[in-house]
Amino acid sequence: MNILWAKTELLHPLDKGGKIRTFQMLRELKRIHHVTYVTLHDGHTALDARASEYCHEAVPIPFHAPRKGSPGFYADLASNLFSRLPYAIAKYRSRAMRRELATRGASGGVDVLVCDFLFPSVNVPDGLPCPTVLFEHNVEALIWKRHWQVARDPVSRRYFSAQWRKMRAVEARECRRYQHVVVVSSNDRNLISREYGVRHISEVSTGVDASYFCPNGQVPREAHRMVFTGSMDWIPNQDAMRFCIEEILPRIRQTVPDATLTVVGRDPPPALVAWAARQPGVIVTGTVDDVRPHMERSAVYLLPLRIGGGTRLKIFEAMAMGLPVVSTRVGAEGLPVREGRDIVLADSPEDFAAAAVELLTNEGKARALGAGASRMVREQAGWDRAAAQLDTSGACPRGASRRRGGESSGSTSMG
Repeated sequence: MNILWAKTELLHPLDKGGKIRTFQMLRELKRIHHVTYVTLHDGHTALDARASEYCHEAVPIPFHAPRKGSPGFYADLASNLFSRLPYAIAKYRSRAMRRELATRGASGGVDVLVCDFLFPSVNVPDGLPCPTVLFEHNVEALIWKRHWQVARDPVSRRYFSAQWRKMRAVEARECRRYQHVVVVSSNDRNLISREYGVRHISEVSTGVDASYFCPNGQVPREAHRMVFTGSMDWIPNQDAMRFCIEEILPRIRQTVPDATLTVVGRDPPPALVAWAARQPGVIVTGTVDDVRPHMERSAVYLLPLRIGGGTRLKIFEAMAMGLPVVSTRVGAEGLPVREGRDIVLADSPEDFAAAAVELLTNEGKARALGAGASRMVREQAGWDRAAAQLDTSGACPRGASRRRGGESSGSTSMG
């Protein structure tokens, strides 16, 4: 097939889950199909030879959004109050990308267009002669609903409520506009089918590169060190760390006074870095070249996520490294993990802290949990399997082409 893949960013560096999932899927699909990767490009990362690892042709579309925290950013937020689009989508509108996709899609040389995440869909035109697929890594409206649910002050609650309702309306419309939707868990499949009335949905599993996430045995493990990994410019991860540092870590340190938490991930906001520095036992690394030494040095992996959607690749990465994992149910949702055998699940600060203490103080239990989870992901979670699921699903032209032009929902693009 000739696949036209639409995205809002280049994939390198591979520093967040969405990039990693797309990279691994495309790397497998590229072995069989011809991939043209059309993406917005702000110039902050170089378009280099690494793009050839996941596509045959990269087409960067110059794009410049206001820097977060700048006057232009706040002006856009203010103007978005009067838009029917949520800001997370409206900020990616690009006439140049829309023209590029329209031209290539109409050329007759494209077998399928894949819109990767909901965000670039604002630039995907209606009426393309090729089948179209929306790849939903998350149910975006669910994330914004959870933002609203955990927000503390009235202003934040009102803002998140408005963005959630806008996102839900747009996501429902867009899921029905495409001829096929791909999701990453049965939870998301059921939600999109139930809430949005979408029938043509395929599910692809979450994977892990187990040859990369593998302990080398050269980094000594510290008995009372805990670790979290994730992009710290993502608000759900910031919320998770505030929740952990404020409400969970103090409870852990009551029983294990020398317990520490290392927060590993790109672009932590300065306010979070300064605040964490004042908390006993907390280390915020910022961007690192390699997360694996930080993971191998730790005894327990924590994922106290309260806001999220889709599935968390970081859980499988921790498991592949042999780490026992304590997660909230939101953090682990959508993954084929067995509570008590592959992972420990806890939601309240008291239960989460107790689970972490048990693993920090019971080395045999921690070792057994980590080893069992590592075996599970190595046997069941290869990226080749996930890519094959996409390749053989109804998202491919052999399924989608039968519906081309035949089952339009009548909705219009976000334009």
